[in-house]
Order: sequence, then C-alpha cells, then structure tokens
Amino acid sequence: MLTIFGRADSNNVQAVMWLVGELGITHERRDIGQRFGGNRTPEFLAMNPMGLVPVIKDGEDAPIAETGAILRYLASRFGTEEAFWPSAPSARAQVDRWAEWAKVEVAAAFQAPIFYPMVMVKPENRDPAAVEKALPRLNARLDIAEARLSAHSHLAGEAFTLADIVFGSLLYRYFTVEIARADRPALQRYYETLCARPAYREHVMVSYEALRGIA
Repeated sequence: MLTIFGRADSNNVQAVMWLVGELGITHERRDIGQRFGGNRTPEFLAMNPMGLVPVIKDGEDAPIAETGAILRYLASRFGTEEAFWPSAPSARAQVDRWAEWAKVEVAAAFQAPIFYPMVMVKPENRDPAAVEKALPRLNARLDIAEARLSAHSHLAGEAFTLADIVFGSLLYRYFTVEIARADRPALQRYYETLCARPAYREHVMVSYEALRGIA
C-alpha cells in the first residue's frame, strides 16, 4: 500500500495525487500540515527533516520526500506508458527538462510571489505593488509555454508526460486567482484538455478557500 502524507489543498501534494490518479495506484492519503498539523512530530521529521509535505511511504521501503523525487519514483515504479516517462535516457531527459523548467521557473515565479500574497495573506496586509512587480517574470515564462503549446499538444511534445503533471498542476490556481492574465490561446486550450481529465478534476481542481487569509 502506498501512503501519501499531505493535505489535499497543498499544490505539491496535488501534483503527486494527480499522478497517483492517472496511474490508478492503490493508496491512502493522510491529512498532514498547516491546519491539520502533524508535520513537526518526531515521527514525521524522521521521514522528512524539513517538516514539509508531501512524503510517501511505499510498503516497507524508506520514505521519500521532495515532490520531484516522488513523481519520478512513482512514474518509474508504476508507469506503463513509455511516452509518459521514457526508458531511454535521451528521451527521458527531454521530458525531465520541461518538468524541471516548470518546477524551477514557473512554480517559483508564481507560488511565493503571486499566489501566496494574493490568497494566503490577509487583504489588509497585501502589497499589490509587489505582486504587480512579480507578474512580468511569470508572464515571460508563460510566454515560453505558449510558444511550446502552439507547436505541440503537450509541454514536452505530442504525448502526455510527467512534465505536464508538474506544469499542469499549477494552472488551476493560475486561472482562478485574481490577477490579470494575458490572452494565450494555446495555454487556454491546453488547460481545457487537462480539465477534461478525471484525475485532474479530482486532485488539482481543489478549493483553496481554507488557505485564504491565514498569513
């Protein structure tokens, strides 16, 4: 049995759960972190000294922390579609390249500088100028995505891959948070195809109302 430690409205947990849903993995998820607590206990810190979710435990194997490591493990262990997480190192590297780009470039440009202050910070404590200043960095990266998705049906090419899990898990929040969004028809088309996937609707299109104003 695969056990996932982390709350459903954590974006990093959502990426893991989306992949679990796509692969049909038998699992149990336990609410850990923020309002649920449990992530500073000695038991949890023994699994991840950073005290962050997600963490997974697959049977008797050692626990795995860090979202990227978890996603790669699950894709390698349970994935059956060659195109999703290729076995050939050169082909896998191309998928991994875009997965890393989405995590390092897009998530970093969106989560902390835009989503956090627009949702998790109380309205009276927000700094709209700081958010406005952060938008060009995000937009530059989404322009890259627009160009990719204008030429390909998915981020890493024509197949649905692990790169789409990493990138696509950010888009529900991007398209629903109260910010100005440029018209990007290819990105919009891509997002709509993700919204049609049952596992995406279940695990990524999750309300973040419980996160509003907690900081």
